[in-house]
Amino acid sequence: MSRLLALVALAFFAAPSLAAETMNVLFIVSDDLTNNTLGCYGSKVAKSPNIDKLAMKGVKFDRAYCQFPLCNPSRASFLTGLRPDNTKVYENATQFRKNVPDAQSMPQTFQKGGYFVARVGKLYHYGVPGQIGTDGLDDKPSWMKVINPRGRDKDDEEKDLIFTLNPKGKGSGRFGGTLSWLAADGTDTEQTDGKSADATIKLLEENKDKPFFIACGFYRPHTPYVAPKKYFDMYPTDKIELPKVPDKHRDAGPAPAFGSAKAEQDKMTDAQRKQALQAYYASTTFMDAQVGRVLDALDKLKLADKTIVVFISDHGYHLGEHGLWQKMSLFENSTRVPLLIYDPRGKGNGKACGRTVELIDLHPTLADLAGLPIPTGNDAKVPKLDGKSLKTLLDDPSAKWDKPAITQVRRGSAKKPSFMGYSVRNERYRYTSWDEGKQGVQLFDYEKDPSELKNLATDPKYADVVKQMKTLLPKK
Repeated sequence: MSRLLALVALAFFAAPSLAAETMNVLFIVSDDLTNNTLGCYGSKVAKSPNIDKLAMKGVKFDRAYCQFPLCNPSRASFLTGLRPDNTKVYENATQFRKNVPDAQSMPQTFQKGGYFVARVGKLYHYGVPGQIGTDGLDDKPSWMKVINPRGRDKDDEEKDLIFTLNPKGKGSGRFGGTLSWLAADGTDTEQTDGKSADATIKLLEENKDKPFFIACGFYRPHTPYVAPKKYFDMYPTDKIELPKVPDKHRDAGPAPAFGSAKAEQDKMTDAQRKQALQAYYASTTFMDAQVGRVLDALDKLKLADKTIVVFISDHGYHLGEHGLWQKMSLFENSTRVPLLIYDPRGKGNGKACGRTVELIDLHPTLADLAGLPIPTGNDAKVPKLDGKSLKTLLDDPSAKWDKPAITQVRRGSAKKPSFMGYSVRNERYRYTSWDEGKQGVQLFDYEKDPSELKNLATDPKYADVVKQMKTLLPKK
């Protein structure tokens, strides 16, 4: 009898320690960030010490890809774990529940698991800068608490202090839809992203004694590239080199591959291109500083050993490569994203992973790491997730892995019927098919051509590769 009582007592007193091992999640998203301006991804120019430090602690995914290189489709996809063809979100106007009302989002999975779940700033889509300070296209069922910071960048916008290549545009659209920038007066904490860091830190302080999923969405470096002047001073324009684009590169086609080009960007002078790069670098380094403040708070609150940290961008970004700027292409610059995951328990921490992974993998990964169930399709109403847990790669970044990455984008206009481009990436090749091949195909070999300058799709030597890659595209 005494032995039984001892076992019961042991179980009783062990329960709190098991609860204490529950892992929190800090989910950080940067807006329109390219890998090419992060030191941990090889930049020799950009300064990103805080993100680089996180990369050294956790697992850095070198071949991570978004599913649609535009804010709303990408965010609806990775926050649900569903591909864009399942959310049916292909532009920046549709809230995903219009098409999949019963989808279980990643934050909802954590709510069901008993977590406190909150967001600060841009997680689902906001029109930037127009909707800063509002809910944008938020999803109310996803969160228990929301905070929408608004900083002096909005005031400077309303005072018309921001330079833009599109001065004749209307409202905030002239800043958010094209290249615009400002070396701002004031301090970090006056900017919207500085206020986002403040609010996130406060949430960490208020909820440090309970399981939490806290999502922090920074707005920079999304255009308008606004950051305090000190960050611009780090990047003198006379030290900035422009990407080299071969003559008549765009003429080689296929035309839809360059469908994201904008007339005002094609007319930029080299001086303006350098100013735009300076502003983008400055905004990235400013955002990195805010990431550092949040990560420092984790340490000070003694939460670092029980918090999984994820850092991503919603998609990649062109900075003149291929003669393109911004997103909405199926080249590597636009489809590839930074992805860092730090799980204090991870066996692969401090290593890089070269496997091809997708942002839709995040929902099943984080649920897996937290020991939470995910939608499996058993409930006829709730869609099954399309991603796959990355836990195997977090334990062993070189583990066997044969899942390719799929990215898609839509082309067309009010005057022309729309069609889709699909691109599949494995560890060596990218194959892209425009309008089921009717408007062109592309194949790039990254071992021989990392800048994607030679389309091999019609080269007889690569016929078998083309055949193999085509089989990996989504079946229609």
